[in-house]
Amino acid sequence: MIVGYYPGCSLTGTGKEYDMSLRKVLSLLDVQVEEINDWCCCGATSAHATNHLLSVALPARNLMLAQKQNLNELLAPCAACYNRLIGSKHEISHNADLKKKVEFVLEEDFNSSTEVINIVQLLQKVGKEKIKSLVKVSLKDIKVACYYGCLLVRPNAVTKFDDAENPTSMEDIISATGALTVEWNYKTECCGGAHSIARKDIVTFLSKNILDDAKLNGAHVIVVACPMCHSNLDMRQRAIKKLYPSHEEIPVLYLSELIGIALGLNGKELGINLHFVDAINLLQMVKAEM
Repeated sequence: MIVGYYPGCSLTGTGKEYDMSLRKVLSLLDVQVEEINDWCCCGATSAHATNHLLSVALPARNLMLAQKQNLNELLAPCAACYNRLIGSKHEISHNADLKKKVEFVLEEDFNSSTEVINIVQLLQKVGKEKIKSLVKVSLKDIKVACYYGCLLVRPNAVTKFDDAENPTSMEDIISATGALTVEWNYKTECCGGAHSIARKDIVTFLSKNILDDAKLNGAHVIVVACPMCHSNLDMRQRAIKKLYPSHEEIPVLYLSELIGIALGLNGKELGINLHFVDAINLLQMVKAEM
């Protein structure tokens, strides 16, 4: 299987372990990724909050580049990038006036038919049976809280791949590794997103609620599909610990990292050593089951 690949800014910087683990896991799953040439930032929060036309034109440019490479599908692993890319395509297709403005800015007609997919959708296409067939390490005693955040499945009228309030697609994929998934209350709550810099107090409060609920419901690890969510939930635990000394840390992994563990890859290969919250206890639990 060949799929287009839009890493976005985070996967080439602060979330590089997501890119590392994803490429290794997809290679084992016989998925070849073709990165789009000369891609640019999708605008994410900054453009979206500053200039609406810019927030549509930037992801539109990336879709046009994918079309020029004859890529029928474009994987955007970052939930924010996925949301902006699919959202831009939706807006252009439903607003003729906006389409003209975007084409004026880009000095080119917008004719992209490329389908934008996220990491969960790609793994659904690969299939649970394929993942199961390659599992080398038992995760049967690992309890996982699947965190979708507020962008991966919303707005439902645009994303259309899972329930906006109680999604289950990530749990379905994780079941192929043998790990257990927990029922919890904060799987689609916002972590504070890009407020991480300007309003650390908000992000600390929101992230603590998410982490606490995952622990309360028996999770050993939280799994995410967004670099910003990972940053807030992983990095902010030190700040939470200072404010709430009784806070018990919980590791936060990318979906690709958890699958990579099940497929026999080690923590360093997957970039798990780059996280702020140590996942060594989790990896030791896995080793004990081998």
